Amino acid sequence: MARARSRIAGAVSVFGELLITAGVLMGLFVAYSLWWTNVLADREAGRQGDKVRDAWTAKTPSGPGALDTDGGLGFLHVPAMDDGEVLVRKGTDPETLNGGVAGYYTDPVASAQPKDAKGNFTLAAHRDGHGAKFHNIHKLRTGDAIVFETRDTWYVYKVYKTLPETSKYNVDVLQPVPRESGRTKPGRYITLTTCTPVYTSDYRYIVWGELERTEKVDGDRTPPAELRAS
Repeated sequence: MARARSRIAGAVSVFGELLITAGVLMGLFVAYSLWWTNVLADREAGRQGDKVRDAWTAKTPSGPGALDTDGGLGFLHVPAMDDGEVLVRKGTDPETLNGGVAGYYTDPVASAQPKDAKGNFTLAAHRDGHGAKFHNIHKLRTGDAIVFETRDTWYVYKVYKTLPETSKYNVDVLQPVPRESGRTKPGRYITLTTCTPVYTSDYRYIVWGELERTEKVDGDRTPPAELRAS
């Protein structure tokens, strides 16, 4: 009997050690997913952003509203999210977004560009891990500024509607006229999309904005008042 109890105790001890090991490994995985991938993504995005700004300095602008295509279109600034500037690149595939950037949609609905007379500039970014550039998207409220910076133009949008949860398959939010936002006529819109709830990818969180004005970039790249105030 004593020998049987000893074997049971030994098995329980081994099982407990395995549980502790599994817990440690799980903790390391979570730390990697939610912290270390942010570090790596921010480093890569910083390098790519520097290249874009260097290209802007080296090139002669090709016309009003011209957008850079050497690695990035420009930089998104959203004071309410308090995430600093976010490099925007073409595409919303995992490889692109995992680089700590926001990507503009090319599929299933092609995104308009800010310089276009009409259309919807549609962007996506991660909410957790890999830079988590839209982690604080829930802080955006009606009237908040969304500013997009290109080589020669500041585009100042204002939030007019949010959709805290919708299906990941709902592509209507990306349409040139986002009717779910309440708009019925063509305009110059911006749409931010990301996963929700936090740490899942079950649904999508949507923010819509509309262009309020543009400002020409001066020699000092003085930002619009909305960014200076922040």
